[in-house]
Amino acid sequence: MIDRTANLLGAVGLAVADRIEQVARSILSHAGETPAAVAVIGYGLGPSNDQLRRILRLSHPGAVRLVDRLVADGLVERRPGRDRRAIALHLTARGMALREELMQGRLAAIRPLLVPLSAAERDALGALLHRLLATMDTTDLDRCTICRLCDGRVCTDCPIPADFRSEAATA
Repeated sequence: MIDRTANLLGAVGLAVADRIEQVARSILSHAGETPAAVAVIGYGLGPSNDQLRRILRLSHPGAVRLVDRLVADGLVERRPGRDRRAIALHLTARGMALREELMQGRLAAIRPLLVPLSAAERDALGALLHRLLATMDTTDLDRCTICRLCDGRVCTDCPIPADFRSEAATA
């Protein structure tokens, strides 16, 4: 029975990922790691290319190309970093507006999957998902990666708080 449940969870996970990708493509005209990059940079902590690369699990050249594209699209700007050796990435006003649209669109794309459930079933599912996330053996970098598209405003009791400023995420 556990294999069946695992299989069903995998199918739901793919359905959610596909919906998020469709929304991201319609809002940003890009899929892949572009939405996650916009979300992570939008936390406002000024990550470096290397920090973003680690969170998104990209190669160095892949992260550079992604950031170059975001800058060319007018979504991201490079500023001097905290230690002046690194460049800090920040969203432009247009980038912030698209990030907000992405966050709202992401939730709007997922919500219909929950409609068939009663309020009690949604609460139970939420508790189970919270428990699954809370019991995952993760590093801080893993948590930043898992939460790379999260909207922190709606997850007020995060089961795996990711500190995007930690050494693991910023090393």
